[in-house]
Amino acid sequence: MSDCLKQIYDQLSVIITEYAPDAVALEDIFYGKNVKSLVKLAQARGVIILAASHRDIPLYEYTPLEVKKATVGYGRAEKGQVQHMVRAILSLQEIPPPDASDALAVAICHANFSKEVPV
Repeated sequence: MSDCLKQIYDQLSVIITEYAPDAVALEDIFYGKNVKSLVKLAQARGVIILAASHRDIPLYEYTPLEVKKATVGYGRAEKGQVQHMVRAILSLQEIPPPDASDALAVAICHANFSKEVPV
C-alpha cells in the first residue's frame, strides 16, 4: 500500500506542477459497508490533502449529497444519473466511466459553490 500511496503523491505532484490549480476539491468519505475499502480511501485522501497542503493550495470538501445536488439537482441521484448529467453539462461525446464522472461531478460542484460571493 505504501508504494501505491507514494505513486499517487508523485503523480499528483506532477499534475499540480504542470497545471497549477487554484484549488483542490474532494468528496467527503461517507460510511460504507466495507471497512477495508474505507481505510484505503482515507489513506489516499490523506495523500491528496498532503500534496495540496505542501503547495498551499486551498482544499474544499463536499458531501456526496452536495455533489449530486449540484450536478443532478437531486441529492439522492443514482450513479448513472450523475454520469449522464456530467456528460450533458460538459458537452462530452461519451458518458465518462464511473470514477471519472465522480471526479468531474466534484469539480462541477466546486465550480457552482465557488460562484457564490464571499461574505
